[in-house]
Amino acid sequence: MAKAGGKKSPSGAEETRAALVAGAIAALREKGFTGASAREIARHAGCNQSLIFYHFGSVVNLLLAALDTISDARSVRYRDAVEESGSLGELVDAAKSIFDEDLDNGYVAVLAELIAGAQSTPGLGAEVAARIEPWRDFTANVVEDVLAGTPLPVLASPQDIAHGIVALYLGLELLAGLNGERGAALALFDRASLAATLYDAFMAKEDLQDPHPQQSDRENE
Repeated sequence: MAKAGGKKSPSGAEETRAALVAGAIAALREKGFTGASAREIARHAGCNQSLIFYHFGSVVNLLLAALDTISDARSVRYRDAVEESGSLGELVDAAKSIFDEDLDNGYVAVLAELIAGAQSTPGLGAEVAARIEPWRDFTANVVEDVLAGTPLPVLASPQDIAHGIVALYLGLELLAGLNGERGAALALFDRASLAATLYDAFMAKEDLQDPHPQQSDRENE
């Protein structure tokens, strides 16, 4: 029998779970954490709300599953962007494009609402923080690769730099999502892209001046 909104009830456990996750994402985007009730999620999913507790145990667990689903999908996108970038400038440009995608699709709204909900929901903060940690590790690995062979790691560890980048990126997304204005954030990406281009040019010049640094070191031993 068709449920609310004229949707057909999904059949099969996996289909039901997927529908509930999609419903949770939609509810968080439209109603926020406080409005993402079992009834609201079920309405979006076209399911009986009792199925939320059958499959996930609680609404909070379902909301975390929604965050996991988005994180998994974005992780693939981010990793592909890093692999396709041949320079720091291209990497910054890719980050700008992904920033736009995140806002256009409301991905940041899900994380923002869960962060907000963590202030009043015991245990939720630790769960959300644990899901942000892999992004810091991913960013630290990228930073380490980019800074390899430069003196910058002496000034700050890749982990410290990654923490700042993740915090800045999330802060820019939260602010842009809050007022719907992303111009200031995009301007920062443009400035970062210019700085990255200059850095790439400097490193290319250094390579031309000493194309075989490792060989030179061995010869001096």
